[in-house]
Amino acid sequence: MKITLIYLIKLREKMIAKTLEKELNLSNWQVKKVIKLIDDGNTIPFIARYRKDVTGSLNDATLRKFDERLKYLRNLEEKKEKIIKRINELGKLDDNLKNKIQNSKTLVELEDLYRPYKSKKQTRATKAREKGLESLASIILKQEIKENVKNIAKNYITDEVKTLEEAIQGAQDIIAEEISNNSEFRKKIRKNNFYTGQIETKTKNKDESTEYDLYYDYAENIKKIPPHRILAINRAEKEGIIKVKINCDNEEIIKYLNRHVLKNISGIPEKIEYNPYTTQIIKESVEDAYTRLISPAIEREIRNYLTKKAEEKSIEVFAKNLNQLLMESPLVGKTILGWDPAFRTGCKLAIIDKTGKVLDTELIYPTQPQNKVTESIKTVKDLIDKYSIDVIAIGNGTASRESEEIVAKIIKNTNVEYIIVNEAGASVYSASKYADEEFPDFSEGERSAISIARRLQDPLAELVKIDPKSIGVGQYQHDMNQKQLNETLTGVVEKVVNEVGVDLNTASVSLLNYVSGIGNTTAKNIINYREENGSFDSRKELLKVKKLGKKTYEQCAGFIKVNNPKYPLDNTTIHPESYDAAYKLLEKLNYSIDDIGSSNLKLDNINLEEISVELDIGQETLKDIIKELRKPGRDPRDDMPKPMLRKNVLSIEDLEIGMIMQGTIRNIVDFGAFVDIGVHQDGLVHISQLVENKFVKHPLDIVSVGNIVDVKVLDVDLKRNRINLSMIL
Repeated sequence: MKITLIYLIKLREKMIAKTLEKELNLSNWQVKKVIKLIDDGNTIPFIARYRKDVTGSLNDATLRKFDERLKYLRNLEEKKEKIIKRINELGKLDDNLKNKIQNSKTLVELEDLYRPYKSKKQTRATKAREKGLESLASIILKQEIKENVKNIAKNYITDEVKTLEEAIQGAQDIIAEEISNNSEFRKKIRKNNFYTGQIETKTKNKDESTEYDLYYDYAENIKKIPPHRILAINRAEKEGIIKVKINCDNEEIIKYLNRHVLKNISGIPEKIEYNPYTTQIIKESVEDAYTRLISPAIEREIRNYLTKKAEEKSIEVFAKNLNQLLMESPLVGKTILGWDPAFRTGCKLAIIDKTGKVLDTELIYPTQPQNKVTESIKTVKDLIDKYSIDVIAIGNGTASRESEEIVAKIIKNTNVEYIIVNEAGASVYSASKYADEEFPDFSEGERSAISIARRLQDPLAELVKIDPKSIGVGQYQHDMNQKQLNETLTGVVEKVVNEVGVDLNTASVSLLNYVSGIGNTTAKNIINYREENGSFDSRKELLKVKKLGKKTYEQCAGFIKVNNPKYPLDNTTIHPESYDAAYKLLEKLNYSIDDIGSSNLKLDNINLEEISVELDIGQETLKDIIKELRKPGRDPRDDMPKPMLRKNVLSIEDLEIGMIMQGTIRNIVDFGAFVDIGVHQDGLVHISQLVENKFVKHPLDIVSVGNIVDVKVLDVDLKRNRINLSMIL
């Protein structure tokens, strides 16, 4: 029994490996290696960076897809085993059914096969079976009788079945359910409806204007409808604005079912002849099966499928936008004033120094209803002089426009510049438990101003403190599968944090929490150790942290840097396991540790193959070591566009058609990109206006969040506060 179980597990894993090979276009050896690395508890960032020689340099995105599919396929195989066992216990398992179950490729396909054997709630068919009408249904379905069905139905009259009509109706209910449970029928109908059907939307209130006007009387082929429309339709339906249904050729489907359920009793394919006593009853059962049972279920399945695919696409776009946002270039070496605008409660100000330390906070009332403009201007000017402020970061929330006008007056004829910062999530952070711990002596408004300033100074370090869904670079994020969204976005933050790396002596709990192998508890333990023992002087000192063992150290060490360390390589992305190889390489080439990062270090003409053998290290790892020795501790965000600072105010009323402007891409959706051109209302560059004479499948193929782009004003709708832009100049 034990040998058989081990054999079955190995066979299952072999099948999973073959599927992964085919789906991800990988070699058999790659699949085996990655599965082992994952099963051994290695994180995706660790595998992606430090096991390139083992995996064939598979990147983070491929490895995450691999991990996701591995979990799905293992779950699928486990469900197959449970279903086979369950059906076998019912005494209804045969070789044909077993093979179909074992060859199922998806959970939907598996569910179709299991449907007839699942424990059901009371249906019309189950009630008919309880009344003893199953054998009558079986007789009718065989289509072999040579007399009126009513003559046979007489034998089924009981205290529970009082009339012939009731007996025949019960038999029809059973037949309808059997037809409905046929997995081949469902598969065919589902495919037919998906490829030939239309999704149709209607509204009762055509005169009421909403953002869903497009869908008041709308129809589109299911196969062609883009993901963002599905999400818009779902939301409009949820809000009760429209009704949605799937339209398809029902008559053709019923004909298809009849052809497969009715038997040709002539025995000659060219001569169709049906049993005259059962045909009408079966046709009625077929129509009932389709209209009452199959069609509504297939419609739900198609809607669910479309929603799932739309959510996956939206999450993918959200993830790419988030990745680009987190990778935005920090504004280093500047003293920043964070300005959280508001009306009644006043504008909250916070000044941070070049390291992010809070120097001062203030509250001013330059806007309605107080309108203390003169006093507010004096206060801000005094703060600028006192702290030598370089940049004012204004949140883009309520009263942002009014605040910008005042700031423009304040900084006129000075070297100070300003920028509008997306404050999405700042209020969420300021009211969080983490903010209470980080700034116990500041109010929520002051914390929000601090967050606005810091997210300009170092977007990644600040944004990791906020739920990724609240950062504001998604589309319909609150309407979709929250578990999948959270997992994906968390994966993005994890990827970026590990790609950039963290400073062990300044990183917050939030930042450390995303480092490979480190969870929230370990992150807090690192902070506690730092507070009790002072700054870390080496990576190795991490092993003294409570509950941080050798495996965690292996996973996290390469992503954590130490400034001014005892061991110079601790401020690089070279993993401690490769230190010996790095030292031997330097020694072989007659360099010392002091040459790291200097112009003296010449590493261009190296025979990688020869040296990798000599140092007993993989070529890909060797390449990474050489790259890091050239530029130790390099921040990959340095290559990203710098923030666009401004000195003058521009309003939507100032825009003219044909005007050429420069802006920053703030968000990307399926149908285009939103660009901040400094007028408080982001303009839309439709997908058709991104590039000239070229089909664009998705805006992300052309632009990224954070890109600085030149745009032309196509149209300005002051009434609806909309701006249409073009990147085709």
